[in-house]
Amino acid sequence: MFSHIILGARDLARLTAFYDAVLAPLGLLRVDAEDDGGPPGSMWVMPGRAWPQFYVQLPFNGLPATWGNGTQVSFAAPSPAAVDAAWRALVEHGGTDEGAPGLRPNYAADYYGAYGRDPEGNKLCFVHLAELENLTVRAGG
Repeated sequence: MFSHIILGARDLARLTAFYDAVLAPLGLLRVDAEDDGGPPGSMWVMPGRAWPQFYVQLPFNGLPATWGNGTQVSFAAPSPAAVDAAWRALVEHGGTDEGAPGLRPNYAADYYGAYGRDPEGNKLCFVHLAELENLTVRAGG
């Protein structure tokens, strides 16, 4: 399990709006991040939980943010419908399709996933598996 993930941002406002739309169907909410002296960023968590955390942030070293070849951030979804909604929001808010929602039985019999890239090229996955249900909160609940 991870404690937090940070993706570098070139356009923080655009990525913040993108992730607000994409992460809402998964039950993740943006919260105020504590000022730790680092560069500006935005943070999302599950309601009522401090960890794990997902951030988009201007790079600490001041150089332009770049996506990682072979890097993928995968988000657990509370249902197949949440996978569909997150992927749809990704496409509608400037992301690119890398694999429409559907069953992927080559990974697991109940693996329901979708893939895409955010507007800055970071690869994302949204997945629902019965085994992951304790990691997610139903949107709105």
